[in-house]
Amino acid sequence: MSDALAPDPIPVPDPTIVDPSAQNGQCDPPDQSLPSRPSQRDPVPDPFTMDHQEMKISDNVEDKGLLESSTRLKPHEAQEYRRKALWVSWVSIFVTLILAVAAFTVSIMRHSASAFGFAFDATLDVLSSIIVLWRYSNAAAVHSAHREYIACVILGVVFVLSSITILVKATHDLVTKLKPEVDDFLYSVSIISGITCLILCVFKFMLGRVLTSRALITDGFNSLVGGIMGFSILISAEVFKHDPEVWYLDGTIGILIGLIILSYGVKLLVDMVPRVRQTRHYERFE
Repeated sequence: MSDALAPDPIPVPDPTIVDPSAQNGQCDPPDQSLPSRPSQRDPVPDPFTMDHQEMKISDNVEDKGLLESSTRLKPHEAQEYRRKALWVSWVSIFVTLILAVAAFTVSIMRHSASAFGFAFDATLDVLSSIIVLWRYSNAAAVHSAHREYIACVILGVVFVLSSITILVKATHDLVTKLKPEVDDFLYSVSIISGITCLILCVFKFMLGRVLTSRALITDGFNSLVGGIMGFSILISAEVFKHDPEVWYLDGTIGILIGLIILSYGVKLLVDMVPRVRQTRHYERFE
């Protein structure tokens, strides 16, 4: 009798029975009346904020007398690119020195103002490559901003002096109506000079961008100008061959190239002279 009057035990749910609403990883949708909680995920970074932070990092690096490449390259990578810059500079010196001698010969024999301008630009390329050699001769100064800016100031002075010489020679040829003489030697020198200088320009620009080196980029710009002048000799000679009345094209191109080099040199001096003064206290690599 006591067993019949005992209360029923609390039923235990069978674990094998699954709620149909929870099958396949589904569950009841949340109550829309309840306020949703904010997402706990990390906020998406603002690209403008990131750019501002990168600018701050760059400014802090320059304030310490270092180039931006010091934050991008590992020590062994920086030294590897430094050796490549030295190698390209030596090749540039050897090649452009030969081209300068050939172009001076053409300018004297064929009375070409653009050939004289190219010869002077090739000489300028030799000097700028020598300055780059000095810039990277010290392995410890690969990221030195002060050394970089000094090299750029020297390049600016050389650019200005060379451009003045080119402008004087081209103006003289225009005033005296000096007409160029066209032959196969002029063609061969112009083609070889243009192709060689453009190839050197590509390598210098690539290395200058990796090392954030304004000196290397300036050296590459000078090679670019040399390549353009090499082909301009060919163009002006071909035009004069078919139309002798356009004798002034050769001297005009010389003046244009001189003005380009002059403007670049002046801009380089305006940008770099104040930076040399700002970083002179951080030159600790010598």
